[in-house]
Amino acid sequence: MKKTLKVAMALVGLTVGAGFASGQEVIQYFLSFGYWGIVGAAVAGAAIAIFSAFVYQLGSYYLADNHSVVFESVSRPLLAKYMDYTTMFTLFCIGFVMVAGAGSNMEQQFGFPTWIGSAIMVGLLVLSGFLDVDKLTNVISLITPLLVVCIIGAFIITMMNMPDNLGELNELAQTNQHASGTFGNWFITAMNYATLVMIMDCSMMLVFAGSHMNPAQTGKGGLLGGIIFAVLLMILVFILFFNMEHVMGADLPLLKVFDTMHPVIGTGVSIVIYLMIYNTAVGLFYALGRRLSHDKPEKFRPYYFIVVAIGFALSFIGFADLVGWVYPLLGYLGLILGIVMAVAWFRDRKKIQDETGRRERLAELAETQLHPESDNLSADERNEVDNLTKDSNIEDQNLWHSVQEEVAADLDADDSNEFSLKDVPALDPDSDSYGGAPESKGDSIDWKSYEEMYKTGEFPAIKPEKK
Repeated sequence: MKKTLKVAMALVGLTVGAGFASGQEVIQYFLSFGYWGIVGAAVAGAAIAIFSAFVYQLGSYYLADNHSVVFESVSRPLLAKYMDYTTMFTLFCIGFVMVAGAGSNMEQQFGFPTWIGSAIMVGLLVLSGFLDVDKLTNVISLITPLLVVCIIGAFIITMMNMPDNLGELNELAQTNQHASGTFGNWFITAMNYATLVMIMDCSMMLVFAGSHMNPAQTGKGGLLGGIIFAVLLMILVFILFFNMEHVMGADLPLLKVFDTMHPVIGTGVSIVIYLMIYNTAVGLFYALGRRLSHDKPEKFRPYYFIVVAIGFALSFIGFADLVGWVYPLLGYLGLILGIVMAVAWFRDRKKIQDETGRRERLAELAETQLHPESDNLSADERNEVDNLTKDSNIEDQNLWHSVQEEVAADLDADDSNEFSLKDVPALDPDSDSYGGAPESKGDSIDWKSYEEMYKTGEFPAIKPEKK
C-alpha cells in the first residue's frame, strides 16, 4: 500500500502544475461554460484516472527508462515516431508555460517582475538535474500533500460561506474566455483537457512506472493517483465557481481566493503553488532530458540544462496567454497518443497479467536469496528463476538483477531484519560500487557471478570500467 500511495502522489504532483494549482486552466476549460463546465470537469477527471492506470501498467511492464521504449513496442514505427516527437514537443511547451507561471505567481503575490520568479524556478530546476528518478519521485511525493491540504481547507471555508446568487455566478463565469480552438463546446473542451493531461504526463508516467517491477501494483497507484486528481479537480472547480466574483481577471485565480481570506494565508499558499509549479516543471524537463539522451546517458545533464535555459527565454510570452492557446493545441496532439495507448493496453492486458505473476514469484525467490535468515536458492529454485526470466518480455539477467534491486531496497527499509544494502553495493544505485544490471542482450543468468555478488557484495560480471 505504501508503494501504491507513493506512485499515486507522484502522479498527482506531476498533473497539478501551474495551470491547475493556479486555477487558470480550470477557468478557461470548465467554468467558462458555467454549470456545464462542472459536468465537463467530471468527464475529464474520469478519463484521466482510467488513462493513468493503463499507462502506469505499460511503463512497469516494459521497465521503461524513457517513453520511446514503450512507444516503439506498442505501435508501428511511423506512429511511434509521431508519439515520440509530439510528446517531446509537449514536454518542452508545458515546461516553459510552467516557468512563466512561476513568474506570474511572484508578480501577483509580491509585485516582483515576472523574470525574477521565473529565474528562481530555473535555478531550482538546474539543481534538480543532479537527482536520479527515485529521489525525484520522493521530492514530488513530499510536496504534493501541501497543495491538497490547501485546496481542502479552501473548500471547507467556501462551503461554510456559500453565496445565494448562484444564477448570477453562473452568468459571470460564462463571461470568461474559453480555451482557444475548442469550438465553444463543453464536451469537446473537457476531452481536450483530458488528452492534454495525457500527453503532458505520459512520458514521466512511463519513466516513474519503469522503476517499479510489479505492473499490477503500479497500475493501482496510477488509478489511485488519477482518482485523487479527479477529486481535486472537482473541488477546485467548486471553489472557483463560488468565488467567481473575486477571481475575475486574475492570472492565478486560486491564489486570489486565498488572498481574499487573509494576506498571510495568501502568502503561504503562493509558496505552495510555486512548489507545485516546480513539481510539474521538473517532471517535464527531466523526462525530456532523459529522452534526448536515451542513447547517450552521459549527455543527460547538458541536454537537460539546455532545454531549461530555452524554456526560460520563451516564458516571457505571458502565462495566461500561453495557457489559452498552447494547451488546446497540445490536447489535440494528445488524442492519437491516448487512443494508441488504450488499444495497446487492451491488446496486451493478458500478457501484462502473466508478467505480473512471473515478477511476483521472482520477487519471492529474490527475497529467499537475499534475506539474512534464509538459505541460498536450491537448484530447483534456480531453474525456476531461469524459466521465469526466459518467459519474460525483459532480458534474463536484466530482469533478475532489477527484481533483486527492488527486493533489496524493501528489505533494507524493513527494520525487522538485519539486511543492509551496504553489504551488497551491486544492488544499491546510490553506491559508488554500483554497476547496474549486467550487459546481457538475451544471455541467460550467470549464476556463478551472482554467487560472487552474494558473497562479496560486488557484481563480478560487470567490468570495472563500466561502473
